[in-house]
Amino acid sequence: MSFAITDADFEKMKSFIYEKSGIHFSEINRPILESRLKERLKLANLETVDAYYKLITGNEEEMKILLDSVTTNLTRFFRNQGHMDAFERYIIPELVAYKKKKGSSTIKIWSAGCSTGEEPYTLAMIIAEILPKDFTASIIASDLSLKSLMTAKTGFYQETRMAGIPDNYLSKYFEKTKDGYQIVEKLQKMIRFDYHNLKFDSGLKDLDIIFCRNVIIYFDEAAQENVITKFWDSLSNHAYLVIGHSESLFGMKTKFQFQKTDWATFYTKMIN
Repeated sequence: MSFAITDADFEKMKSFIYEKSGIHFSEINRPILESRLKERLKLANLETVDAYYKLITGNEEEMKILLDSVTTNLTRFFRNQGHMDAFERYIIPELVAYKKKKGSSTIKIWSAGCSTGEEPYTLAMIIAEILPKDFTASIIASDLSLKSLMTAKTGFYQETRMAGIPDNYLSKYFEKTKDGYQIVEKLQKMIRFDYHNLKFDSGLKDLDIIFCRNVIIYFDEAAQENVITKFWDSLSNHAYLVIGHSESLFGMKTKFQFQKTDWATFYTKMIN
């Protein structure tokens, strides 16, 4: 059985995906969408995009599966070392000093677009190493991909996924098994994994740090601005936003301030 996807089909599905997630498909990445659609049609035993469109507009689970299939889940531990160095050497120490002055001892982090969990677990390892004993930290990690979240929640990774982890971290925060490596329970307890679509409000408030790297690059300008505005609203008045190196808030209507350090650049929300 072969499927012909017309220009009208492409426009209809492109619009639907954008409306539901903010993910934008251009002609350049049209083949990706067509490939994913053909897979879903085949599995649903449907012969036309119209039939599949009727299915997803009336079936939320299938809609989530489609959105899952069109997302890119490229990640690894300690991805972009500069960001992790800035987190360890600048952001956390500065935030701890500020919190002490305010009489607070909790730090709240959101890893938005966490994929299979390597980013939040990396942040948790760094925090476990450097956070003062009288402080506590929690990490909320979310993604649009249910499949990726299931992997993240297990905290289990094949040996091929372990590249980039310093030896002392590997021995301290992972348990070697016959088939791979298991994150220690201490780190798993620091992280809450949850499904979230960035197009909508997360309900999170008073966060200290948001990591959202290599995610908004898939959105058009309007959707990017919508997400960044929601991030601003979710952060406390003294907070940090880390986005991907290939992403920028330049030209966007935002109150975030650009911050450059010896290790990496990021954005800050400093109201007091």
